Amino acid sequence: MLSVDITKQVSRGPAPFRLTARFTLPEDCRNAVFFGPSGSGKTVTMQCIAGLMMPDNGRIAVGETVFFDSREGVRLPARKRRLGYVPQDYALFPHLTVLQNVAYAHTGPFARHVGRREREEAREMLGRFRIGNLAGRYPHELSGGQRQRAALARALNAAPRLLLMDEPFSALDVPLREALRAEIRELLAQLVIPSIIITHDPADVEAFGGARVVFAGGRASLAADAGDE
Repeated sequence: MLSVDITKQVSRGPAPFRLTARFTLPEDCRNAVFFGPSGSGKTVTMQCIAGLMMPDNGRIAVGETVFFDSREGVRLPARKRRLGYVPQDYALFPHLTVLQNVAYAHTGPFARHVGRREREEAREMLGRFRIGNLAGRYPHELSGGQRQRAALARALNAAPRLLLMDEPFSALDVPLREALRAEIRELLAQLVIPSIIITHDPADVEAFGGARVVFAGGRASLAADAGDE
């Protein structure tokens, strides 16, 4: 599934933070969780996987596809990694409607016109998240839960080989969190898309965590029981 062996130094005031992340998820692993305290490097690692941040050195690969290899000079652009990424702030384009945001993978962020096929695919994905009635609204017109659903719909509409989620449910109230968690779990199973989630919620671990990568002391490694589903 995923192999990471990287180092990355991040400037954080007078004391730079240096991360060493070394882990390989089991071949049959469908889902994984990044665990650790705030500032331990979870989001840095996820952004390096997504191609939004460049490691200082090392190697990242998903299956046989190498995303980054400092020795071989491989630096695959984020757009070619075929990953779905949902950051904490959702990162929806404010100038696009919900439907245009979800169709983004096929049209680009500045294309206000969406073709018939792209429109139908986007509407189908919005329907899966039960927000088809919000297709014509803009992000600022949505509630937090609606923005989260739209962001997830956009990420999955690109048919990614892997879905990355950074604290996806932390800003939601408990009932909505439970409902959305169940929906995402079921949808990922239907679409056969593995996922990696950053979370501090034990309920998320129970729902998604087939493997645990533990972050502590500037290091990230696979937990001993990581192969358990």
